[in-house]
Amino acid sequence: MSYQVLARKWRPRSFREMVGQTHVLKALINALDNQRLHHAYLFTGTRGVGKTTIARILAKCLNCETGISSTPCGVCSVCKEIDEGRFIDLIEVDAASRTKVEDTRELLDNVQYMPSRGRYKVYLIDEVHMLSGHSFNALLKTLEEPPPHVKFLLATTDPQKLPVTILSRCLQFSLKNMPPERVVEHLTHVLGVENIPFEADALWLLGRAADGSMRDAMSLTDQAIAFGDGKVLAADVRAMLGTLDHGQVYGVLNALLEGDARALLEAVRHLAEQGPDWNGVLAEILNVLHRVAIAQALPEAVDNGQGDRDRVLALAEALPAEDVQFYYQMGLIGRRDLPLAPEPRNGFEMVLLRMLAFRPADADGAPGRLLKTPGISQATADSAANPVVGVAQTAPVAAPVSVPAAPPVPQPAAASVPAPVAPPPVKPAAVIDLPWDEPAAVAPPLSAAPAGTPVEPDASDDEPPTADDSYYETAGEAQHYLDDLPPNAAQETVEDSLPEVAPATGLAAEWLQLCPAIGLSGMTGSIAANCTLVARDGDNWTLHLDPAHSALFNASQQRRLNDALDQHLGRTIALQIQISKPAQETPAQANTRKRIERQRQAEEAIRNDPLIRQMIEQFGAVIRPDSIEPL
Repeated sequence: MSYQVLARKWRPRSFREMVGQTHVLKALINALDNQRLHHAYLFTGTRGVGKTTIARILAKCLNCETGISSTPCGVCSVCKEIDEGRFIDLIEVDAASRTKVEDTRELLDNVQYMPSRGRYKVYLIDEVHMLSGHSFNALLKTLEEPPPHVKFLLATTDPQKLPVTILSRCLQFSLKNMPPERVVEHLTHVLGVENIPFEADALWLLGRAADGSMRDAMSLTDQAIAFGDGKVLAADVRAMLGTLDHGQVYGVLNALLEGDARALLEAVRHLAEQGPDWNGVLAEILNVLHRVAIAQALPEAVDNGQGDRDRVLALAEALPAEDVQFYYQMGLIGRRDLPLAPEPRNGFEMVLLRMLAFRPADADGAPGRLLKTPGISQATADSAANPVVGVAQTAPVAAPVSVPAAPPVPQPAAASVPAPVAPPPVKPAAVIDLPWDEPAAVAPPLSAAPAGTPVEPDASDDEPPTADDSYYETAGEAQHYLDDLPPNAAQETVEDSLPEVAPATGLAAEWLQLCPAIGLSGMTGSIAANCTLVARDGDNWTLHLDPAHSALFNASQQRRLNDALDQHLGRTIALQIQISKPAQETPAQANTRKRIERQRQAEEAIRNDPLIRQMIEQFGAVIRPDSIEPL
């Protein structure tokens, strides 16, 4: 006897053998047992979920010689003929090949005749949405009021294409896709009965590859048995399907967790050796991140279908929940944009580098790339570079004061208390002073340029930063994105992110003075401001770059910094940049520390101001801490 494929051999012959679709089976079983039969049924769903199988079982239930019931005997001549596909009163029509109205009219001409052997003449029309508009029109009247001995069973994968006039004449049942768990359960039973050795991991791979179709799962299992020479093993199934080894996915995620760009690109190189589908690789990464998110919310809900439950739980403990959500969203957007990349691998690498560069800034080891339009911020301008600031470096801006209603208190004639000043919507370029014997004075601006005026990028930088990719400003404006935050919030952010390093001395202090004078901006300026000079032997200079700011460092950035040094010093410098945590302050850290100190001095000056203290004591005024800003 010739071999029969699993999909046909294991096709259910009764409702109790069906896998899933209980919502459909319950309605049909109750209708058959209570003799509440409709004349037309419509079964919808994707391929391989049981539409035609349920229709054939229903035809068997209607025509079984033992009577109409939900449990046909399966041994009478009618049941056997239906199982073998040769029952004369079950007319199966492939609508995809009989779309013309003439075919439909020929079919309906025989509706009036009584069935030859069975109780009902059953018309099973598969892929009914393929019929033409004229065919549907020819079918309408007969479908609405067929003879009592006729039943119509319609099946389609695309019910949206059916006219509403057809839908209104049928009982519609929507069959669901098969979840991988249900597919694996059924495959386990089938392979156990067939005495075929298998691995559970292999069945999970087949269950996911079937994409909701039980028939596809059975066909893939047939292919896996042939590929594995009578065995269904995970390695063979992975090779057959061309799916990715999950160990490599975890290699990518671990590199992201460590913030290691070198390891990340090395993992991509190993992936490229297998010639993978990069969109599929991203999909696998998203699947793992989805399971990690589930593990963080409900650890016991994580399945071990791929044998990696321990790895998922370990990642769930190591990765912050916000990082998992960020990587997942970035991966989704990357899948959308991947077809636009010049090469799929390049697009995949850019998605990973984007995850690395823009990971939450408070994560350990996160690259400190700042996003801001280039421009000098007056609140963080270095007094050493701007002599105007040195005069009033600790003078505070008067904080707006909230005063409750109270009777007026007489004041000395020489004293003038100005009205509370509301905080401006943007940072002002002037400082308001409140002396005892004169009105508020306006301090000169810190720069000749108006507030918010961007600084033109250095002409020597052949890739000037834009509003979208400016990661850093020059040393004079280091970390001044904090100006957009309330001072207290800025202080907390910086104090949380700054490492404990010693103040700059010797060569490191010289680099603090030299860095602003070089005049770099953009990413090259960011790299320079996060370096420190550790060795200088004649024209051989060695810098240490903070690893937290090294994700986008490359030979091109080093060349630009070297060229800027050569131009500034007027001689050729042999520059070497090493990725190492600086032992002393970098220019960026020094400027941030100065800002914190100035903020503290400003707050202390406000609290100790005699006028402010008098208003607090006499009027119960309250200082708004977030309104205090240093000059």
